[in-house]
Amino acid sequence: MAEVGEVLMSVLSTVRVPRPGDRVHKDECAFSFASPESEGGLYVCMNSFLGFGGQFVEKHHARSGQRAYLHITRTRKAQKEDDNNSGSGDPPKKKPTRLAIGIEGGFDVEQEQYEEDVKVVLFPDRQEVTSEDLATMPDVVRERVSLSMAGLLAADSVSHALQVQQWDGEVRQESKHAPELKQLDNGVKIPPSGWRCEVCDLQENLWMNLTDGKVMCGRRYFDGSGGNNHALQHFQQTGYPLAVKLGTITPDGADVYSYDEDDMVLDSKLAEHLSHFGIDMMTMEKTERTMTELEIAVNQRVGEWEVIQESGATLRPLWGPGLTGMKNLGNSCYLNSVMQVLFTIPDFQEKYVSSFEKIVDEAPSDPTQDFKTQVAKLGYGLLSGEYSKPTPDPADDPSAASEPRGDQVGIAPRMFKALVGRGHPEFSTNRQQDAQEFLLHFINMVERNCRSGPNPSEAFRFLVEERIVCQQSQKAKYTQRVDYIVQLPVPMDQATNTEELQEAERLREEAEASGNPPPAAPRARIPFSACLDALSEPETLTDFWSSAVQGKTTATKTTRFASFPDYLVIQIKKFTFGLDWVPKKLDVSIDVPDTLDLSALHGTGQQPGEELLPEVAPPPLMTPDVEVKGILGSRGNDEDDSLYSPLLSPVLDDSTVSQLCEMGFPMEACRKAVYYTGNTGIDAAMNWVMSHMDDPDFSAPFVLPGCSSAPGSTPTESASEEHLATIVSMGFSRDQASRALRATSNVLERAVDWIFSHLDDLESMEVSEGGRSEGGSEASRDPPPGPRVRDGPGKYELFAFISHMGTSTMCGHYVCHIKKDQQWVIFNDQKVCASEKPPKDLGYLGIQALLSYTSTCCQAEERTKSGVIALGGGLQRRVSQSKGRSCWTVLTFGLPVFS
Repeated sequence: MAEVGEVLMSVLSTVRVPRPGDRVHKDECAFSFASPESEGGLYVCMNSFLGFGGQFVEKHHARSGQRAYLHITRTRKAQKEDDNNSGSGDPPKKKPTRLAIGIEGGFDVEQEQYEEDVKVVLFPDRQEVTSEDLATMPDVVRERVSLSMAGLLAADSVSHALQVQQWDGEVRQESKHAPELKQLDNGVKIPPSGWRCEVCDLQENLWMNLTDGKVMCGRRYFDGSGGNNHALQHFQQTGYPLAVKLGTITPDGADVYSYDEDDMVLDSKLAEHLSHFGIDMMTMEKTERTMTELEIAVNQRVGEWEVIQESGATLRPLWGPGLTGMKNLGNSCYLNSVMQVLFTIPDFQEKYVSSFEKIVDEAPSDPTQDFKTQVAKLGYGLLSGEYSKPTPDPADDPSAASEPRGDQVGIAPRMFKALVGRGHPEFSTNRQQDAQEFLLHFINMVERNCRSGPNPSEAFRFLVEERIVCQQSQKAKYTQRVDYIVQLPVPMDQATNTEELQEAERLREEAEASGNPPPAAPRARIPFSACLDALSEPETLTDFWSSAVQGKTTATKTTRFASFPDYLVIQIKKFTFGLDWVPKKLDVSIDVPDTLDLSALHGTGQQPGEELLPEVAPPPLMTPDVEVKGILGSRGNDEDDSLYSPLLSPVLDDSTVSQLCEMGFPMEACRKAVYYTGNTGIDAAMNWVMSHMDDPDFSAPFVLPGCSSAPGSTPTESASEEHLATIVSMGFSRDQASRALRATSNVLERAVDWIFSHLDDLESMEVSEGGRSEGGSEASRDPPPGPRVRDGPGKYELFAFISHMGTSTMCGHYVCHIKKDQQWVIFNDQKVCASEKPPKDLGYLGIQALLSYTSTCCQAEERTKSGVIALGGGLQRRVSQSKGRSCWTVLTFGLPVFS
C-alpha cells in the first residue's frame, strides 16, 4: 500500500473537493451513455468532475494528464413482486387520474434500489484505493481524498439538478403570509435531526408549522401510505398557514407549503423564521426528497405505459444496430421521435457517426457543452447497437427461459436535451412540446454549427417560389425563400364521408337536446390529393399595393417549388385554434401514399413576354407643416443634416406603429409595415406584418430604398475593432463580422443576433482556414450567392412518419415509424418493435426521400432578375395568432436514395 500512497500523495494537488456551483457529471459519460449501472461502471475525474465510461477514461487520462478517478458502480437489487402488479408491464389497475402526489387520484412513488461500490482508481496502472485503504494512509492524503469522495457522492449530478430545475416549471410565488408572519414566543426549539410527529410518532414526511413550531406528519396518500394528515388538521384547528418540510432544508432553501393558499410557496424570510425555532438554515443538509423530485420520479414512469398500440397487435421486439430505444425523460417523446428519424438519414450519419472517433479526439476540454460532440454521442448510441438490449429484470430467474421483454436498456439523452434546450423558453423545460417546432429548432442549431463544413440540414433545404400577379396591370413579382418543411392545409370540405359526418352531427344535436351522452363521432376522411390541391391553388390577396399602378388592388399568389430536396418533410396542419385560442386537433384520417410525385408543382420562373412589377416602395406620406429631421423620425446629427433630407424621411403614423408594437412585434418591423403600406391604417400594416414574418431581416433596422445605411448610422461609419474581434473570436470571418456590424449600426448585441439569423447568407461567403475571406476587397467581389440547395425530380417514397396521440401539441404522446430494410419499425421511446399496421393515415410528421435521381447542388442567387430570395424563413416561423406557438401536423418522406 505504500506505493499507492506515494502515488496518491504525488497527485494530491489535482484532487479537488466539489464546491457549490461545480458541475458534477456522476451519472453519465461525456462521450457515451455509460453510467454507474452499466457494465464497468463510471469513472469520475476528481479534478474536472467529468464522467467517463471504461472505453473513454484512458483517452481522457492521456489528454489531460489527470490520474485520480472515482470509480462508481451500481448493481440493482432484486425486488419483491408487487401483489397488485402482474409484472407484464401493463398499467396498474387503479390508474392515476391526476398529475399529483399525496391526494386522491394521484401517483404512488416507487424507488429502484441499488448496491453501490465506490473506490479511487489511479491511472495509468489502474491502482485501486478503497475507503479501508485510505484509513492506513497519511492524514493529509486520507482527509483530502475522503473529502473529495464524500463531496462527489453527496453532490447532485448535473442531469439530476437540471431535471429538478426543468420540472419546477410553475414558478412558486411568494406567500402572502411570509412578510408579516406572526411567530409565537413559546420557547420551542427544534433539534437538527431526530424529528417525530407529535401526534403519531412518524419519522418521515414531517412538516414544522412556522407559527408555533409544531412538528406534524404530512398528508395521507391515496393508497394509505404517507402521513396521517396531522399537519393539515393542525392548520384547520389553528389557522396557522405556513409549514416547512423538515428534511428538505438546505442553505439554498426548503419546501414551504401554504395551507391557506393551498400551494407550494416561497418564503423570503425563511432563514429568519427557522432561526426563531433554533434551526440554522446554513448548516442543514437534505435528508428527504423535495416535492419537485417526487414529481419527477412519478412522471418518468408514465413512459412505461403503452400509449399508442397498433389495433391491439402483439408487437415483436427488435434489437441490434439502428434499433435502439430512447428513454422518456418526462414528456420527451417529441425529441425521441425526431432524433430517431434524423439519424436514419445518411447526411446525419456521415456528419456525426462516421467521424465519431475524430469528433471525440478533437472535443474541447468540457465535451458536455459541445454541440457536435453531444450530437455525435447520441447518433453513435442510436446506431451502434451497444444499448439495444433487453432490459434486465432482477426478479426473473436467469436459468428460466422466457420471451424477451419489449423494453430496451436504451439510451437516456439527458446531456443532449439539456444542451439543445439551454436558453430556450420551451425546450429547456420538461413540458410536452411540438415535434415540428423541435425539428426546426434543431435544424437551426445544426445550421449555426456547420458554417465551414458539411451541413446535413441541406438534405431538407429547398427553395419556394412565390408568384404574385397584379390583377389590374397583369404584371408579376417573383420571390424565393428557403424552407425546410412543406405545410399542407386540411380542406375539411373535401371529406369523402360528408354524409356520415352530417348524420353524426344530427345525432349529436339530438342527444344534447335530450340530455343523453352523444354518440361516438366518426373521423373525417380527407384525400391526400385534396391537401396538395389546397396547397397549390392560387390565393387571392386583397389590398395588395401594386408598384405598377401605385395603389391598392387585388392580386393572386401562387406557391411552387423552386427546388426539390433529398428528404422532404411534410407537415399536415391538423391543429387549429378555437375561439378561446386553445389549439385543438382536427380528428381526420388522411391516407398518405407510399409514393409521391410533385414534379408538376415545380416553379417555372418568369414566363416569356411576362412583365415584372417595378421594385419601388409606396410613396411616403408627407405633411408640409411638420419639419422632419432624420430617417423615420430619428434625431439625426445636429451638426450635419445633409444625410437626412426631409425628402427621404417619411412621416409615419405613430398610433399605427404603437398598436403594432403593443401586439409584440419589433419596432423596426412595425415601422417597415407602416411605411410599405403607405400609412393606410392598422389593417393593411397587420397584413404586411403577417406576410413578412418569415423574412430574415424582419426585425433588422429599416433602410429606406436607395439608402445604404440604417437610421442613426452613416455610409462611412467604420466598425469597432473591439466588436470585430469579439465576433471573429466566435468563429466568423472578419468580412462576415463587418457585414453584421454595418447592418446593425455597429451595436455588438444586435450584430450577434443578426449574424445568427443570416447564417445561410454568411455561409456562402468563402472563408479560409484561418477564418478570413480570401477573395480580395469587398468592393471587388460579386454579391455573395445564396444558400446551397439540392434539386431532384420531385419523386418521393414514404420513409418515416411521426404520429401524435392527444388533443393538443401541449399534451399527448409521440411515436415514430421508420422503414428499415422494407420493414416498418415502430419506435415508442424504449420500445422498438416490428410494426404490423403502421397508422400512416394518422401521421403527424412525415419524411420522404427522392427516388432514383442524381442529386445536383445549386447556389440560389441573393437577387435575380425575377425577384428576391428571403433567406432562412423556415427557421424563424411563428404565427402571432397562435400566441407564439406553431401547432401543425407533419409527415416526412424519405428513404435512402436508390442508385
